[in-house]
This record gives sequence, C-alpha cells and structure tokens, in this order.
Amino acid sequence: MKKHVIITGGTKGIGKAVAFSLGKAGYDLLLTYASDEDTAFHTREELKQTLTSDVHLLKADVTDRQSINLIYNSLLWSNRRVDAVVFNAGLTCRDSFENIRIEEWEKVFWGNVHFPVFLLQRIVGLINKGGSVVFTGSLMGIQPHSVSLAYGVTKSAVHSIVRNMVKFLNPYEIRVNAVAPGFVDTEWQKNKPAEIRNNIENKIALRRFADPEEIADVYKMLIENNYFNGEIIVTDGGYSYR
Repeated sequence: MKKHVIITGGTKGIGKAVAFSLGKAGYDLLLTYASDEDTAFHTREELKQTLTSDVHLLKADVTDRQSINLIYNSLLWSNRRVDAVVFNAGLTCRDSFENIRIEEWEKVFWGNVHFPVFLLQRIVGLINKGGSVVFTGSLMGIQPHSVSLAYGVTKSAVHSIVRNMVKFLNPYEIRVNAVAPGFVDTEWQKNKPAEIRNNIENKIALRRFADPEEIADVYKMLIENNYFNGEIIVTDGGYSYR
C-alpha cells in the first residue's frame, strides 16, 4: 500500500532533500511552499523525472493562519490520509535585539511554533496509526544564537514541543521527533561570505557544512525506525568541537 507524507517547505533546501529521500523510499509527496512558484514547479519536475511517486504541490504560507485550513481541506478533498508529516518550513528575523519589532517577533513565533502545533491539531485525525511526525529544530535552539534571538528561542520551543507532544500523540499511536541540524549547504548558506563560512567550518570537527542529503537521511530514519519517540537528533558534524 502506498504511503503518503506532507512536507512543509518541501521544495527547497532540506525540505527538498527530504522529499527526494522519502520519494525514493516509495512515499507519495504533498509539498507546500510559500510563494516561489518557479522553484516549486521546477522541484516537482525534478522529482517526477527521478521518482515513480506522485508529487503534489500546495501553496501554503506558514505565516498565514488560513494555510492550516488550506492543508486540511486539501487532504479531505483528495481523500488522503498520511503516514508522516515533516514540519520543515520556518523563518527567521535578523534584526538586532535593540531594533526588533514585536510584529516581527510574533511572525517568527507564528511560523516556527504556532503554525505547526495548530496544523498538527487540525490534521492529527488524518494521520494513520503508526505514523510519524518530524519537526525541524536547530542547533541554534541549543547553542546561543548571536544573529537571531527570535530564531534561537523558537527553535528551543520546537524542541520542547516535541518532548511534550509525545504524551499527547500517544493515544493516536503517532510518534514525534525532531532533527536539529547544524550548518547545512543549502542555497541560503552558500551565499554566506567566504570568511564567515570559514569561521564556521573551523568550529566544526568535520571541517565542513553538511550536505542536505545527509540531513535528509536522518528524517527518513526517524520516520522508518519505530522506536524513536520524543528525540531531538542533533546533526552538526561536531560543532564547537574545536
């Protein structure tokens, strides 16, 4: 029987890599994206050329509360239940502590914390027993984040959500975990100046950023290994080892 997965933010970066990993494992894919239709359509074509799985796109911005109903209704209209949910979409704000406005602070909290919690509340009845939920946490929810206070605090909250949600999802026979990546060679990271990249790499024992595919393998493991529950899997290459 075919398995189905929802991946929020599934057309770029880590989400795209997870889509390829799970698609190769036979999952049909529902990938959400915020606004970049060209990239989303290009990703869908890449996946279709490589995989035999069905690939569906849904424009659903995590900063828009209506996206919760949009995703829920999409599942209802397609008569689709899911076996896994990957909460990968998120956002940050790089304003300084002195300058960040409450509106921006609330926007990051909504996208990174409130949206996945209330989307999960809405669709939990459509997740099959034995299913898996995987959040994207972050090393910056563990290590102090000097660039974005809002991002670091919200990712700490994501880790706490995972540990607490175990008890609430247990009656549904659904497991919940998170991946906490360090620095990953996504499009955003590749645009960092060479000096900043070098400074980061010098703090990592493996002396390099992770490939998105390496991180995607951890998501796949959490979904397929039925004994992981309530775990935050840090994948940082040995950050601060040096």
